[in-house]
Amino acid sequence: MANPQDGQKKPIAAVVYNPVKVDAEKLKSSVTAAAEKAGWGQTAWFETTEEDPGQGIVASAVRRGASVVLAAGGDGTVRAVAEGLRDTGIPLCIVASGTGNLLARNLELPLTDLDTAVAAAFTGEDRVIDLGISEITRADGSTEEHAFLVMAGLGLDAKMIKNTSTKLKKAVGWLAYIDGIARSLPELKPVRVQYRLDGGPLRALSVHTIIIGNCGVLPGGFLLMPDAEPDDGMLDIAALRPQGPFGWAKVWQKVAWENGVLRKSALGRKLIDLSKDARDVTYLRTRDITMTVATPQEFQLDGDEFGEAKTVRTWVDAGALTVKVPAGS
Repeated sequence: MANPQDGQKKPIAAVVYNPVKVDAEKLKSSVTAAAEKAGWGQTAWFETTEEDPGQGIVASAVRRGASVVLAAGGDGTVRAVAEGLRDTGIPLCIVASGTGNLLARNLELPLTDLDTAVAAAFTGEDRVIDLGISEITRADGSTEEHAFLVMAGLGLDAKMIKNTSTKLKKAVGWLAYIDGIARSLPELKPVRVQYRLDGGPLRALSVHTIIIGNCGVLPGGFLLMPDAEPDDGMLDIAALRPQGPFGWAKVWQKVAWENGVLRKSALGRKLIDLSKDARDVTYLRTRDITMTVATPQEFQLDGDEFGEAKTVRTWVDAGALTVKVPAGS
């Protein structure tokens, strides 16, 4: 019987992987088997480097005609590959291999089943999601632009990421961020932020950290932004500004109890509606936000530190990325 693909150019996949975080042999075995089963051509393989974490590599994969790009590594690798695929229409397939696996968790993708994650590249369904885009302005006036998939943060959470031990992350996973928070608390001071939403009037807010989310779930399953959806064309903002000696306890109650427990039931949601919203956590929604601080502050994107920022403009690029999800998920 003739092969229906005889005489036709077979589609090919490209794999971008972080050799530090991935078992390359297992990954290659899984991808090769899935590609052959699907009748695809020979897969193109690319290792990330410190000089090129993914963006330039993806450009090469696109030039080679890749029909899908698999990203195998931590959140930094996934973010860099997604940035390279922005608005190309070429799907991203996530092979979760890092500590946080933030987008995979938010999209409920496989975290430990390598073959199922890989198979989605060849037999899965397309899901179109948004990207967050941040233009970072430094103290010297220089600017740079980067994409993020899950969350961007200014203030404490960025300090936490900067102060988190890489060795500890390898040993205990996302729990290492607790140590990062402890290391950051001595530096903790409220920051005065001036901001505009969607080009509106200038407002001011005193916060310890301000987080802009395309998705709402943190490592450990904590729901920080209950209304955040990766495909709603909006960004959700959580400004944490604990007040008084029990401020951080109120923040924890909001995130762990109200968002994580009460919101899961109809009765719980009614109780939330009846209660006074804690001033220690302020929620906002927008398509575009510009933030300026008097003193440059640490800034992070999807768990990677991006240095100190004086001004950050962040907006949503709606429908900018296609992600492969397992069929029927």
